[in-house]
Amino acid sequence: MRLKRLDHLVLTTADLEACLHFYRELLGMKPVFDGKRHALLFGEQKINIHTEKAQYLPAARYPGYGNLDICLVTEGPIEAVRRELEGKQIEIEVGIVERTGALGAVKSIYLRDPDGNLVELCSYE
Repeated sequence: MRLKRLDHLVLTTADLEACLHFYRELLGMKPVFDGKRHALLFGEQKINIHTEKAQYLPAARYPGYGNLDICLVTEGPIEAVRRELEGKQIEIEVGIVERTGALGAVKSIYLRDPDGNLVELCSYE
């Protein structure tokens, strides 16, 4: 077996509207709703949103609010990302720091979504 890429992951939120606002308005993801499920699209990936723990089965053994730690790759220099976040008055928890991503060295900024999930924004420069 050879894995190709991440297709989607699941985020469990206690406040759907705050979650959608953060990822749509502040990070630029496209929300979709199929009549039952909410999701966020960006690039070739998707984040499925659950509003209850283990809303759909099977589910993670210990689903919860604020236990996600994700890294999203941005386009362009990380300094421009920082300026955009500051312009939107998003609190930056840590940044700009050097880290190692899947493809090598990155510069990263860390922030939290409304549920307390850690969101790392990185740039391969």
